[in-house]
Amino acid sequence: MNWLQLLSPQRINQTGNSHELSRSAFEQDYDRIIFSHPFRRLQDKTQVHPLPEDDFVHTRLTHSLEVSSVGRSLGKKVGEIILSENAELAKEISLFDFGAVVAAGSLAHDLGNPPFGHSGEDAISDFFIHHPFGQSIQTKVTELQWADLINFEGNAQGFRILNKKEYGFKLTYSTLGAFTKYPCPALFHHRDKNKKSQKKYGFFESEAIAFKQVADQLGLITQGGSVWCRHPLSFLVEAADDICYSIIDLEDGCRLGLLSFDEIIGLFSPILKNKLNTQKLAQKSGLNEKLGILRAMVINELIEATTKVFIAHEKEILEGNFDQALTDSCEHQLALKNISNISIEKIYRARHVVEIEAAGFEVLPGLLEEFGKASDSLLKKNAEKKYSNLSKLFPIETSLAIQANPNDTYLQFREVVDFISGLTDRHALSLYRKIKGFEI
Repeated sequence: MNWLQLLSPQRINQTGNSHELSRSAFEQDYDRIIFSHPFRRLQDKTQVHPLPEDDFVHTRLTHSLEVSSVGRSLGKKVGEIILSENAELAKEISLFDFGAVVAAGSLAHDLGNPPFGHSGEDAISDFFIHHPFGQSIQTKVTELQWADLINFEGNAQGFRILNKKEYGFKLTYSTLGAFTKYPCPALFHHRDKNKKSQKKYGFFESEAIAFKQVADQLGLITQGGSVWCRHPLSFLVEAADDICYSIIDLEDGCRLGLLSFDEIIGLFSPILKNKLNTQKLAQKSGLNEKLGILRAMVINELIEATTKVFIAHEKEILEGNFDQALTDSCEHQLALKNISNISIEKIYRARHVVEIEAAGFEVLPGLLEEFGKASDSLLKKNAEKKYSNLSKLFPIETSLAIQANPNDTYLQFREVVDFISGLTDRHALSLYRKIKGFEI
C-alpha cells in the first residue's frame, strides 16, 4: 500500500473533486459527520452509565468528540514524522491530511452503536437467535445474511449508516477506510482471532459491494475472498478509542464513587512514572481539577507511546504484516491491561449498569418483534390493524425502503434493525412502554 493512494480525496460514488480552498475533502468529511442526524443521536446513547442523570457522565457523543480530538493528534504526529522522511510525498500530502482523516474516522466510530451500549448489540442478536419470530427469518435469508442478523455488529452498522443515501454523507474513500477497523464480513472461513482486524467484522452483506469498492480504490491488500488488511490509519482510530475509554471511563467511575481518587493515582502512576508529582497535585482544590490534570498527562503519554509503535512498524503496516492494537504493543500495555481489569470489575459490572442493560434485553427484542410484524403489514393488503397502525411510526424512508424490496426479507429486516438500533436510549424505552400500553 502507498500513502498517496491511501489518502485519496476521491469520494465514494461521486466523480470530480470537491476540494475547497478553505477546507480539504477530509475536513469536509468531518463537518458532514458532525452536522448529521445520526451523530446528534449519540447525545442520548449509553457510553458506560446508561440514562445518566448527572451531567458529568460521558455519553457516546462526548466520547466520540474526545476520541476525535485524540485521533487528530495521533494522525498529525504520525504524519509529521512520515512526511519528514519523504520529501516527495510531502509535496502532495500534509500532516493535516493525516490528522483530518483520523479525526473524521474517529468522530464516526460509534455511529452504529444501538441503545443500551454493547448489551444492545447482544440483545439485537438474541432476538434472531432465541425469539420465535426472529428465528422464523432464518429460512428466508442466505447463510451469509443470517450470520449478519444473529451477530449484530455496531461497526458494520456504522459503515452502513455512512453509506445510506438518506444521510447524504458521500465520504471520501480514505475516511471510510480509516473508519473500518474490521475489513471483513460476518461469515468467512479461516478467521484468525489472533489478528485484531478479524476479532469482529466491519460490513454487512448489504454493504459488501460498497466496501470492496473502498478497498479497491485505496489499494488495500486482499487476504482472500472478502477479507482485506486494514487501512493503516484505522490503527490510529482504534488507538484513539482505546486511549479514551481506558482513561475517561475511570474518570467517570471516580466521580460516581465507584473508584477512589487514590485508586486512580495507583492506576495512572505506572504510565506517568516520575512525571507524577502527587504533592503538587494535592495542592489543587477540587476533584474535577485533579482528574483533569491527570487525564491530560496520561493521554499525552499514551499518544506519544502509540505514535512510536506505529512509526516503528510503518513498513509492516503498509505491507499488511502488522495486525495488533497499538495500545497492546506499546510500553504501557501492562498498565492499560490492569486498568481494563479494574474497569470491568468496578465500573462495567456496577449494579446500575447491569440493571439498565438487563432492561435492554426486554426493550430491544420487544421492539424488533412488533416492528418486524409492522414491516410485514406494509406488504399486505389485509394486514392486522394493530400492525398496520404501528407501521405508521416508521420514518418515511424506512417504509419506502421496505416497500421497495417486497421479495427480500433480509433487506426488509435490515431496515427494521436500522430503525430500532438508531433509537436513543430514552426513545427506545419510551416507545416500548407506549406500544406495550404501559404508558399513554
